[in-house]
Amino acid sequence: MLEFTARFATAAEIDQWDTLVTANPNGGNLLQSAAFAAVKRNYGWDTQFIAFDGPSYTSYNLVLEKSFPLLGKLWYLIKGPDAAAVTEIPAMMDALRVFTKAAKLNVFAVKIEPDVVASDEAKAVLEGAGLIKVPDLQPNDHTALLDISPEPNELLRKLHSRGRNAVRRAIREEVEVVRMEPTEETMRTMYELMVGTITVKSNSKARDFEYYRQFWSEFVNRGQGRFYFVFEDGVPSLGAFVINYGAKATYKDGGSLQQRKQYGDSHLVQWVAINDMKELGAREYDFCGTPPSDRLKDPTHPHHGLGLFKTSFTKTVTDFVGCYDLVLSPLRYKLFTSFAERVFRQLYTRRTGQQFY
Repeated sequence: MLEFTARFATAAEIDQWDTLVTANPNGGNLLQSAAFAAVKRNYGWDTQFIAFDGPSYTSYNLVLEKSFPLLGKLWYLIKGPDAAAVTEIPAMMDALRVFTKAAKLNVFAVKIEPDVVASDEAKAVLEGAGLIKVPDLQPNDHTALLDISPEPNELLRKLHSRGRNAVRRAIREEVEVVRMEPTEETMRTMYELMVGTITVKSNSKARDFEYYRQFWSEFVNRGQGRFYFVFEDGVPSLGAFVINYGAKATYKDGGSLQQRKQYGDSHLVQWVAINDMKELGAREYDFCGTPPSDRLKDPTHPHHGLGLFKTSFTKTVTDFVGCYDLVLSPLRYKLFTSFAERVFRQLYTRRTGQQFY
């Protein structure tokens, strides 16, 4: 029988955290990074660094921790655990049960969201381990992924025809993509473009500027993030922030003016970023969020427009299994899900203006 043990990472392991995470079986995820951990520590979460030791590898995973009066601690293995196969996750959960109990950590539940592609088999394995399916938390639980390992000419030919034609036209019309220095002005301009786009195209609300400034700065300072702008008549008309994390690159943030003259500018920004990320060692490019594959053509979905743009590069939408709960204390978990979570989320948002998760 496959067995894992769980433990806190050592100080030496935490010092080389990103190197270890990106060596995980699935290459880790930017939301497990040292940069993201630093951001969340300023926004209502404590952080723990957990290692699962197995027979053939060790998996390193970031845990976000939040404490609740009377209930204890909730752990959130954001985009984890990283396992070689979904069939190994039950053993990891058994190890987590043993570890949290033996160390008297007072954890009443653990949220997990492994980057495992959704399937009937995966669902059966996770539910068979006693995990409870709950609403997804991250936008890229459904996303467009592009294999960027081919050489540039071949890669361009392999793009969806809509994306390929837009890139070629933008190049012919000499649209210029500018790699921006990560200055205060760049960040404020990027934020204004994002907020403008969200206001027009979404019912959601952007986090405040200080959150994004720290988020962008943490990745930039580690050499893991870049800004890309397009200008029209000397004015920034489009911006993107792209992260390189191990073999994976992610189009994390973007925004634009709604009335623009340069056709294909948004596609060319992605094409330039894709080739930059490829030079940095990335083999996969995540467009970070689309509707689920079965709702891709549904115009009522809030991400319908984003889905159309992102699938102009790759036709395939990948659905991951999303978020599941591991219950360690049934009574406290029932109290949390019945009313406490809703109350704490409302109080936190009113007090801070920030998103709870």
